[in-house]
Amino acid sequence: MIASMTGYGRGEAEVRGYEAVVELKAVNSRYCEVSLRSPKSLNAHEADIQRMIKQAFSRGRISAFVQITDPAPDEFPTRVNPKAVAAYGDLLESVRSAAGIEEPVRLEHILKHSDIFETDEFEEDLEAVWEATKQALEAACEGMRSMRLQEGLALKTELDERLDGIETKLREVERLAPQRVASSGERLRERLAEIIEEGRIDAERIEFEMAMLADKLDVREEVVRMDSHLGLFREAMASGEPVGRKMNFLSQEMNREINTIGSKSNDADMAHLVVGMKEELEKIKEQVENVE
Repeated sequence: MIASMTGYGRGEAEVRGYEAVVELKAVNSRYCEVSLRSPKSLNAHEADIQRMIKQAFSRGRISAFVQITDPAPDEFPTRVNPKAVAAYGDLLESVRSAAGIEEPVRLEHILKHSDIFETDEFEEDLEAVWEATKQALEAACEGMRSMRLQEGLALKTELDERLDGIETKLREVERLAPQRVASSGERLRERLAEIIEEGRIDAERIEFEMAMLADKLDVREEVVRMDSHLGLFREAMASGEPVGRKMNFLSQEMNREINTIGSKSNDADMAHLVVGMKEELEKIKEQVENVE
């Protein structure tokens, strides 16, 4: 089943209190390009994140956003340093006494010194951060893959209709081709019969030229190759592998065969069918640009 290159996926995971949220957004691109925004705690794993995404998807410009929420501490991390408070109190009392100031030392005087408080250093559990990120990333990849496949179903429906349109017109070309060759030969015979009567042209030479004309107008080889390309295109759509590049190549090959059929058309009905096949093929090529 074919998959679209556009999509979105979101994943969440929690490991030992660390919550990870990963979002993936993808648009069309010839290759797989990944841009990543993540916190510093994942700096050592940026290459791992990109590798996981590129293993999951073969094409598309993918933006990855990672957010980590640290666990809340069990208790308030800031506390009073009693020794510092007592030291500042004694110091301020000495200053007051030495300066002959009657006003007592108050709490607001001591609070001006920030080192009377102590803050515990919080150390991140980097192993838990990475494990939570991996789980969230896997979920995000799965979500985006599911969305791509869903959009791929719509693409397949559109492509099937366009392929059917080309095939219908190709069968009509196949039906008209022999009639067109016979009609062209008959007109040529009638025109040259008059000249032969006058003895100006060798009859054997005319037969040779008519055979050459019939060969130039014959489109059987092009029809056979078109049938082969159409079959390969349908096989690619049924494949579970990324086939966007293969489908693009087959589209170019079909375009070549249709152009050749057009160059051999000297009939209004044939020319009209060729134009119709080209229109269908252009719509196919537009949709192929979206296929992974």
